Amino acid sequence: MRIIVSKYDVKQEVTDKFSLRGRVFHKLREDILSGKYQEHEELKEVAIGEEMGVSRTPVREAFRQLELEGLIQIIPNKGAYVTGITQKDVKDIYMIRSLLEGLCARWATEHITKEQMEEMEENVYLSKFHAQKGHLEQLAELDNRFHDILYEACDSKMLEHQLKDFHQYVLRVRKKTLSSANRGPKSNEEHEKIMEAIKAGNADLAEQLAHQHMINAYENMVKNGLNEAYAQQDKPQE
Repeated sequence: MRIIVSKYDVKQEVTDKFSLRGRVFHKLREDILSGKYQEHEELKEVAIGEEMGVSRTPVREAFRQLELEGLIQIIPNKGAYVTGITQKDVKDIYMIRSLLEGLCARWATEHITKEQMEEMEENVYLSKFHAQKGHLEQLAELDNRFHDILYEACDSKMLEHQLKDFHQYVLRVRKKTLSSANRGPKSNEEHEKIMEAIKAGNADLAEQLAHQHMINAYENMVKNGLNEAYAQQDKPQE
């Protein structure tokens, strides 16, 4: 029997870190959050299984986990449908993140290593350069990396995991707002102040600045069309 290898063969990437179900779940979650699957679109077990080179069982198991995260809705005798992230979800995530990012900055002040501090400084320096050149795509990538450094520096795998999950949830919307000509440089200015507070060992100020940074990011989204982008998604299904 000849085996047809799909474009994305999940079996080839199975490691001790994730089960087969886990690999399918992470790939599907990434596809939903990136916009590959649209709001209310049906996810079909057979088609997804064939695309990923797996049986229906790990796909079905991944569906259950995605439903627990609120990304899909399984309707008995009908199928699984994408719910994605709503406008209210985005607001909730940013309000929660504002508190957790503040805590993260506080802990980072206490635990950041010399290497992490140097990388954070370099990140801010490069962001300034790309902001002056108008390189918005590079600026967005550096913005993402700044937060990753901050999460790693807090020295808490639980907090790091939670923040990275939230970060992924709103990544598509963040990319849209960071691509504006004003928010990218402004965001980096806020990063620099957070970095300086951490470097100075001022945990109270670092926490306050990181908290406000998330509030500012959310308010920027609202100004740049968040309500319009989610207007259709928040309408109840008929």
